[in-house]
Amino acid sequence: MSAPIYEPENGLSELRQRESSTGSSDEKHVKGHHEHEAEEYEVDTHDITKPFPPDPDAIEETHQLTIRAVFVGCCLGAIVGASNIYLGLKTGFTFGPQLFGAIFGFAIIKPLSKALPESGIIGRLFGGPFGPKENCTVQSSATAAGGIGILFVSAVPAMYRLGLLSQFPKADIGKLIALTVCASFFGVFFVIPLRKYYIVKQKLTFPTPAATAITIRALHNSRTGAVAARKKSLALLYSFAAVFVYKVATGYAPGLIFDWHIGWTLYRLGFTSIISLENYGWFIEFTPAFFGAGMLSGINASWSFFGGSILAWGVIAPSLVKNGLAFGAAASEEYPLISYNGLSFSNPDKYTSAPSPRYWLLWPGILMMLLYSFADLGMNSGAIFTNIYKAGFNWDVRTWFRDDPNYNEDEDEDLSPRADRVPNSWWMTGLFLSIVMCCAILATMFSMNVGEAILSLVLGFAFSFIGVQSAGTTDVNPISTVAKASQLIFGGIGKGAHLAQNPARTMNLTAGVIAAGSAAQSTDMCGDLKTGYLLRAKPRNQFIAQLCGAIVAVFLNVGLFILFTTATPCILYPPDSGECTYGAPSVSAWAAVAVAVSSPKLPIPASSGYTAIGLGLFAVASVVVKHLWVPKKYWQYIPNWNAVGLAFVTPQVYYSIAMAAGSAFNFMWARRSPAGFDMYMFAVAAGMLAGEGLGGVLQALLAVAKVDGSRFGTSIGCPGFEFCG
Repeated sequence: MSAPIYEPENGLSELRQRESSTGSSDEKHVKGHHEHEAEEYEVDTHDITKPFPPDPDAIEETHQLTIRAVFVGCCLGAIVGASNIYLGLKTGFTFGPQLFGAIFGFAIIKPLSKALPESGIIGRLFGGPFGPKENCTVQSSATAAGGIGILFVSAVPAMYRLGLLSQFPKADIGKLIALTVCASFFGVFFVIPLRKYYIVKQKLTFPTPAATAITIRALHNSRTGAVAARKKSLALLYSFAAVFVYKVATGYAPGLIFDWHIGWTLYRLGFTSIISLENYGWFIEFTPAFFGAGMLSGINASWSFFGGSILAWGVIAPSLVKNGLAFGAAASEEYPLISYNGLSFSNPDKYTSAPSPRYWLLWPGILMMLLYSFADLGMNSGAIFTNIYKAGFNWDVRTWFRDDPNYNEDEDEDLSPRADRVPNSWWMTGLFLSIVMCCAILATMFSMNVGEAILSLVLGFAFSFIGVQSAGTTDVNPISTVAKASQLIFGGIGKGAHLAQNPARTMNLTAGVIAAGSAAQSTDMCGDLKTGYLLRAKPRNQFIAQLCGAIVAVFLNVGLFILFTTATPCILYPPDSGECTYGAPSVSAWAAVAVAVSSPKLPIPASSGYTAIGLGLFAVASVVVKHLWVPKKYWQYIPNWNAVGLAFVTPQVYYSIAMAAGSAFNFMWARRSPAGFDMYMFAVAAGMLAGEGLGGVLQALLAVAKVDGSRFGTSIGCPGFEFCG
């Protein structure tokens, strides 16, 4: 996926605020609310690299892995997964299920555990005490069930867009399930050895997973947890329900209550030249999901995204059209409406001679994100290798797969009891079987030989090191961008083997699915194991919960992909104008790179290529300057070039407007009411994200049932008086 996955930057603000300017995170605290009328805080400081000390007042949890925990976790993960498919197809943004699963899981199971008897079949399955370790099981299964959606908002739709699979996904259910299984389970199995080096030895912070552990511990605090849990749960539930209903309603009157097309309205009032505002996509969309995404992403990422939109769609795109370097297509026969979003042309020469502004901007955006990610990785590589060296990383791979014969419990840095860890035989057997399965599936279904299949798996393993290190230190998972390197590698392999274009593109995108999907899955799972490590949960229980969630994720994501593409076929086959309800920028980026590396001649306009090189080098220079000469306390003022590049490939500027507004609102909220912010911020933001995402799923179902707004809604307020839902 071309767009980065932005994890909650603010998760729990107290976790972030405790980090020093040197990145130290030795002491963290959680503010628990204990009140009758006024809110008071209880501070809990702790070294976040070690498990929390046992709570003497906590119940003894004899059963941490329960049917109710896995079932509820998978259901919550399914909600987040559905939301992420919706959000990812819109802009490529997704959000992690950890805190959502932890809070909502507590809100569901805690009352259930008190209401049901502990005896009998029902009591054994759904009753009994509910503690923080079982709560960790809930979020483990939620994280796994809500993951792997990256595949279906990037490389998989790109394969259909390039005509590499059947016409519609319904005819490829078996292939899609098989491909998803390859990426999902390979990533789950090889994460276990990563836990030892990144969590136990390197002692990485993992801000969002650590915040999740702090939240779970606070919710189960016998003195303050009940009040805080009720408030967080209600805030999440109310925001989720309100946004869900609102989103469904917008499908029937989008021009009135969702999209305000200011340029079109002013044009109808006589200000004819202002129609350009509409043509370049500058209108307001009241999207709670991206307002919430801005709250979670923070000021730097959100305003970098907005600034990139201004640069790309407010400055560069109009200049390209004015100077004859890019062209639009008429979107209406009656009104001067023009689309500048075309990405496919019947005449291949038009890619270079008459591109749309969107296609022209695609290449600077991709190169900026790619070079920025690798430059940031390069500048951090010294610290990475230093940490690995200090951790005593053993480069003898054989020792990863066998127990140490000289094991001494007193010298063991892993504070989880040895009996609670995942046995080597479990993950080694699973890893071996998953490799064999991947090779067989890729060879029989996607015409990849064993060497190519193993290379894609090796790249996934290598990318996971990048992802885990980055997520563990900065809370940003760069896999979606970094994994595009696999396309460059397999592009070279395709040309070296003199493959025809379609087989070369199939290999390119299939390998990208395996490398990106497995690396993204392992990065999420490693963060999940960090949460369990802090809560003293059993890693083997988490591992089983992750496997259960991964099974749900496979069928859930395939089903959702089929649903969305059936309801909105333009996701796969956009019209020449490029207009579609789902912009799918990541799909466009993956498809464009696959075409570029497999074509005899690069289909890139010269002016676009030179601009891409210039902006890419500028992004690299800013990273170098930031790391070498700018104090860390000022880093927040340096643009996030990943977000700027994302704006170049996302023509829907109203998303960046909404995110900028959400981050500004969050900033003011934190300043004016820090207590309320700490208590409610994540719950409200997560509720908005999940509510609009699930509302989008219901809209897709209504479209399939032919009772959606396109048949029973109104086009009032829509440009050209054509329904714009």
